[in-house]
Amino acid sequence: KKGVPRHSNQSFLELFQSFKNLGSGAKRLFRHADTEGGIKAVTKKQKTNLIRIIVSAVLVIGVWASPLTGWLEGVLYLIPYFIVGYDILLKAVKGIFRGQMFDENFLMAVATVGAMALGDWREGCAVMVFYQIGELFQSYAVGKSRRSISDLMDIRPDYANIEGEDGKLEQVDPDEVEVGTVIVVQPGERVPIDGVIVEGSSALNTAALTGE
Repeated sequence: KKGVPRHSNQSFLELFQSFKNLGSGAKRLFRHADTEGGIKAVTKKQKTNLIRIIVSAVLVIGVWASPLTGWLEGVLYLIPYFIVGYDILLKAVKGIFRGQMFDENFLMAVATVGAMALGDWREGCAVMVFYQIGELFQSYAVGKSRRSISDLMDIRPDYANIEGEDGKLEQVDPDEVEVGTVIVVQPGERVPIDGVIVEGSSALNTAALTGE
């Protein structure tokens, strides 16, 4: 059974490459379309930020529990403040010189420095620590999502089937398949590249995409 190819302004996501063809005997033909991708996760920076947060939090609690008061207490609070917030202050200064001062780094620097200028040393440090905790959670969540997608991309097939003039299938690198080339996906194989169905009928296992 042969279908009529359809044109779409939006190409399938590269996640489509992980689908498995569960048909029995039926073959599917796909017309190749363009895809791009590339994901890289970074965890070393997250570990470094976590250590900074823990050290700063311990120091803040230690200074808060100490009997020190006055300017000596303020000086001690500066130690955890710069440990956890030096990168925020540096980014804020760079933003000022670049004319992009009204970003989150500048606003956080103003809020914490202003609190300390008013004598609220502990509050200024606490705000910077909690801000870095939020940034750490956000970085972890984004990194986890990227790693999950990257792991999914790793299962993409190493070849695509192209039917030759003699009717025999030839296995080629998916990256070498030109747009508009008709490829054959046999039962049990994964779809190597995205495209539209032009002939055949079967079923696809979409659990990799939907999670169902």
